[in-house]
Amino acid sequence: MSSMKTMFPRTVRFCAALLFSAALPMAASASGSELHLDKAPLQFDNASLQNGAKLFVNYCLNCHSASFMRYNRLHDIGLTDLQIKDNLLFTGDKVGDLMKVALRREDAKQWFGVAPPDLSVVARARSGEFGTGADWLYTYLRQFYRDDSRPTGWNNAVFPNVGMPNVLWTLQGQQAGHFVEKTDEHGVKGTHLEKLEIVQPGKLSKEEFDEEVADLVSFITWMGEPAQEARQQIGWYVLALLAVLGVLTYLLKRAFWKDVH
Repeated sequence: MSSMKTMFPRTVRFCAALLFSAALPMAASASGSELHLDKAPLQFDNASLQNGAKLFVNYCLNCHSASFMRYNRLHDIGLTDLQIKDNLLFTGDKVGDLMKVALRREDAKQWFGVAPPDLSVVARARSGEFGTGADWLYTYLRQFYRDDSRPTGWNNAVFPNVGMPNVLWTLQGQQAGHFVEKTDEHGVKGTHLEKLEIVQPGKLSKEEFDEEVADLVSFITWMGEPAQEARQQIGWYVLALLAVLGVLTYLLKRAFWKDVH
């Protein structure tokens, strides 16, 4: 947790809106082609989740609340009250408080057009036919590119015309989009985003940045159901118990019916 002492920039404008509406259709590019999601390399060990918590607090919690999660629930990933207080609480919040933001919804609607959504269960809400919510988040957070036509100066290959800027650009660097003219199956010509290319390096290499995003997405996914691992373990115990009861029931049935011809 020593790396958590470093405080990253915390600006409201850089945190605008991660997902403006879960009801909006997902798209892979400006042409609306089929969405391709990268598989999120989730890690639920304490080290990854602690790093993800650090990233979440520094880059997301300015605008996005996680109002179903309390700071002291981070005990489950190996943090003490003192570590939470010293590294993750930058205001007057207490360890037992919910992870809320000071940004008022009325102000957010006025500044951004819509209030940034709560991220407590966003990974579960984003699951769909194209993949899991974790896959969507992992791909989305790595697919920002510069676009001067947008109010924030940023666009996204997964969520075209999204209102959120690239809050992680200092780590990732700046990407530029390469577009080509393409005719779809209906004969309609349009602009297709062919690829993204780093034009200004960030603090991290591509591999290092992908690992940071994986930790962030792992934490967001864990936050949606902190008891998931325990629930799965209990599930195996229940299945084992049912299997034993099934065998005993079968033996009891044979004992009752052995003399019936």
